[in-house]
Amino acid sequence: MRSYIGKRLLAVIPIFLFATLLSFVLIHLSPVDPAEVYLTVAHIHPTEELLAQVRHEFGLDQPLLVQYIQSLIKMCRLDFGTSYVTKEPVWQEVAHRMPATLQLAFSSICLAVLISVPIGFLSAIYKNSVIDHFSRLLAFFGASIPQFWLGYLLVYFLSVKLDLFPVQGKGTWAHLVLPSFTLALGLIAIYTRLLRTSMLEQMQESYVLYARTRGIKEKVIMGKHVLKIAISPMITGLGMNIGKLLSGTIIVEVVFSWPGFGRYFVDAILNRDIPVIQCYVLLAACIFIVCNLIVDLLQMAMDPRISRKGRTSL
Repeated sequence: MRSYIGKRLLAVIPIFLFATLLSFVLIHLSPVDPAEVYLTVAHIHPTEELLAQVRHEFGLDQPLLVQYIQSLIKMCRLDFGTSYVTKEPVWQEVAHRMPATLQLAFSSICLAVLISVPIGFLSAIYKNSVIDHFSRLLAFFGASIPQFWLGYLLVYFLSVKLDLFPVQGKGTWAHLVLPSFTLALGLIAIYTRLLRTSMLEQMQESYVLYARTRGIKEKVIMGKHVLKIAISPMITGLGMNIGKLLSGTIIVEVVFSWPGFGRYFVDAILNRDIPVIQCYVLLAACIFIVCNLIVDLLQMAMDPRISRKGRTSL
């Protein structure tokens, strides 16, 4: 186990370097001059003298290799520079907005798990029943409707017409309901069908038949054995979607005016705030790496077969 974790942590280093190099290259391939953007956002007419001064101040007049190494050293110290718009350190701005995104992402994950696990479990146990047909309809609806359209529908009917929830902003638990459900519906559709399919496959395995012949109760077989193994693919998808939610709640945050990191990133794109964009790319890559590592470790702990395979391969 320790050897596996060590190898996975070592594998993070080249991925991180590739992410930093990719963001650095894309920014420098852009036709937008960061010095010109900085002056434009500050409402200063960009003359040649001012452009040269800003380029020297940001180190943009140095060779690209030197710029990359310097930026890499700064990023390792969590120094992503200063925002062109707010004139505040980027990491400070991100740390201020990230709790709101974390709150929205994890509430959506919890809501998706609490709804999809019972529905997926029951739809597999009672195949072709009413609840199974309902899960199919829910999966079709959740996978088809775009998030921004669902968000606007919820705002129009539940906030504007019925006045049940606030329209936008962050504050009480009521502000969290609509954006959380908007994010969770697509996950519910995926997890419900994924768990149902996985459980149906496990129910055909020989260990289920052996447990039945031993006289073990059906509830124990389904809940303690089948569900424990069948939920493994769902955990894999969960890990991927946690990273996706933490770095990609952009649309929902814009629709509901949620003061999170995603909305901050959209504003950075509109204002061509390059330090913020670079920070977002690198942070998203790190989130995906960490989430995938955690999911792999959880799967090894839950399914002994995966753990044995991991030890054999090592």
